Amino acid sequence: MTLLYSEVEEELRSAVRGLLADRCPPAAVLERAEAGPHDPALWKTLAAEIGVAGLLVPEEYGGAGASASEAAVVLEELGRGVAPVPFLTSAVLATRALLDVRDDPGAPHDAPHDGPHDGPHDGPHDGPHDGLRAGLSGELSGELLGRLAEGRETAALVVSLAASPYQPGRGSSVTAREGRLSGVVSGVAGAEVADVLLVPAGGELYTVDPAAARIEATPSFDLTRPVATVTFADAPAARLGAVDLAGVLRFGAGLMASEQLGVAEWCLDTTLAYVRERRQFARPIGSFQAIKHRLADLWLDVVRARAAARAAAADGSALAVAVAQAWNSGVAVRVAEEALQLHGGIGMTWEHPLHLFLKRAKAAEIALGTPGDHRAAVASLADVPGPE
Repeated sequence: MTLLYSEVEEELRSAVRGLLADRCPPAAVLERAEAGPHDPALWKTLAAEIGVAGLLVPEEYGGAGASASEAAVVLEELGRGVAPVPFLTSAVLATRALLDVRDDPGAPHDAPHDGPHDGPHDGPHDGPHDGLRAGLSGELSGELLGRLAEGRETAALVVSLAASPYQPGRGSSVTAREGRLSGVVSGVAGAEVADVLLVPAGGELYTVDPAAARIEATPSFDLTRPVATVTFADAPAARLGAVDLAGVLRFGAGLMASEQLGVAEWCLDTTLAYVRERRQFARPIGSFQAIKHRLADLWLDVVRARAAARAAAADGSALAVAVAQAWNSGVAVRVAEEALQLHGGIGMTWEHPLHLFLKRAKAAEIALGTPGDHRAAVASLADVPGPE
């Protein structure tokens, strides 16, 4: 396992960063934040031309067959731009759920994976996905994967962002009976723009047409990632197969650490540029020792966050994911808060995009498990005794 970026990953980073700088700078995101932040034209370019929608999809289904490390690089850049696109919800969470579908609920996960997993292992896994099996569920999953990989459609995994690998059913009350789903799921990200809903119920994964559900937007602290309440009232559904929802959420949590890293990097870089230009007492404020010390501490935090995020993507064990989320969630919030303070009055205004990054960091802090949830998991996985 290596935590260094490969040449392919750096090329992917350059392509995504260049597109976002041209089409979706933070100022542009801020302009459209209240009018519906989703940018379908940007997503079409990212998905179809750069090919990020199919990164995790095997080549036989039209994807790139890439590893979680490549997807992590994309999430870093999307975090740096708080880009309003459904990459995490569709190309990561929903895609991973489809890849993990099993015809037999008791079938073992006996082939290697590419990324964060649902349990510890002895080393990195870099083999092909093993989620698809022969039979009807495999055909349906493969067809959906092909459409997602091409960027023709997006999917949303209908789980609450407040759910975690340790409580995967939090915020959901969906039940399945004779091919029909009923229930309510709150705090679902990506549902409003999804062409397909993937709904876990009773250990199984179902696909539902969004027209058969009631999707109601709810207030979201993060203006760039809206959430909705999804209600099913005897909605017709097609069963795909059994799915390990906790494992899917753990995979998403491991990669979201890279998005949190991107948020922290933008806040730190922007603050460094600002303190070099802002002058008081005839000198840049960045030359004051107190500010230097604060920025040095933040830089060290971000360096550690990068190592944690890379380990979660490359290794993917339950421990690596828990460590990354336990650390990176707090770092993203801390760097964003310090950036706001060091920007002074301008940082407190709506016109400056800094608040978008603070809100993304705060919302991500409680998504897919709180830092406390992940710290408890670290203690358990590392066999660290709690206080008596």
